[in-house]
Amino acid sequence: MASVDLAVIGGGPVGACLAIAARGLRTAVVSHERRAAGSAREGAFDARVYALGPGNVAFLQRLGVWQHVPATRVQPVLAMRVFGDDGHSSLEFDAYRAGVPELAWIVEDAALQDALWQVLDCEVVVGECESLAVEGSAVLGFRDGRRLSAALVVGADGADSFVRRAAAIAATAKGYEQAAVVANFHCEQSHEGVAWQWFQGGPVLALLPLPGRQVSMVWSLPASRAARVAALAPQELCAEVAAASRGVLGKLSLSTPPRSYPLRRLRAQRLVQPRVALIGDAAHVIHPLAGQGLNLGLQDAQALAAVLAAREPGRDPGDERLLRRYERQRAEPILAMNAVVDGLFRVFGSGGERWSRLRNAGLNLTDRLPVLKNLLIRQAMS
Repeated sequence: MASVDLAVIGGGPVGACLAIAARGLRTAVVSHERRAAGSAREGAFDARVYALGPGNVAFLQRLGVWQHVPATRVQPVLAMRVFGDDGHSSLEFDAYRAGVPELAWIVEDAALQDALWQVLDCEVVVGECESLAVEGSAVLGFRDGRRLSAALVVGADGADSFVRRAAAIAATAKGYEQAAVVANFHCEQSHEGVAWQWFQGGPVLALLPLPGRQVSMVWSLPASRAARVAALAPQELCAEVAAASRGVLGKLSLSTPPRSYPLRRLRAQRLVQPRVALIGDAAHVIHPLAGQGLNLGLQDAQALAAVLAAREPGRDPGDERLLRRYERQRAEPILAMNAVVDGLFRVFGSGGERWSRLRNAGLNLTDRLPVLKNLLIRQAMS
């Protein structure tokens, strides 16, 4: 039976980041497939993109990852414009006025994962976990009969985490009765590095800038309406998105087929057990309206790697008392982000004229308070 210090279950961005950051540990990444490292990317962008805060980009730079993301596949966000559902309320964030180079960076999933796997330098175990037993060590059993022993097993395996279930860590989950439709478009007018968002009395439409005259759409809609939008013919979809975005980018042409996925909220009641820890979507899933899902997961990876690196000489990486330092460190940021995002969803998703007046007045008031806007920007960039 093979043995390692750290077994990271899940080879996505969060798990790969932890594996790279956990220097000095014998690490294995357990993945359903072995990704090609640093494969060249050309042509259309992936429909799945992330808006990474400067703090997480700095983390990726320290790991030597960001340097491997082609400059032609990333786009800085220089401003953000948010619109209410009354046709005239708005809120604008501007990097220049806030005294920062950019508010965020838009990067496509495939380009980021190519860069991560180019830097990843540890054992990769391709297979599907079937069992997890925690005794003197954590022992993973695979469907093909193989076993792997680890001092610490980290679940970075998504919302339906095997690790979370196998460790009997309870989680509260709630569906938003919405689905997100994602697609990319070529646009007639330049986006000028602006990210756009429209609150629509429940639905939320976001257009994120991509290199060149391209944008990535994330449209959160009631499930039945999302199914209809995702099934539209290309020209019909372009016309509907252009109308919903008030024509700010002129005519649109579809560059990637739309796809849809259900939205839900999830939070694990614990982040750690003896020899087990959770990071990323295995620990928490939030609504995409704030674009903070991956940012929160990367912060998990950074915090756990720092705790493991700072452990006392001879301290077992799977010691629950050590892992609780990570859990305590992440408890407040995760709780705060969950509360903010769920609160925004409730406020902007509530019907009635009274709620509409309240939320739109809030947008306008915030827009007139530079100190508050700069505080929000600094918080989002951390």
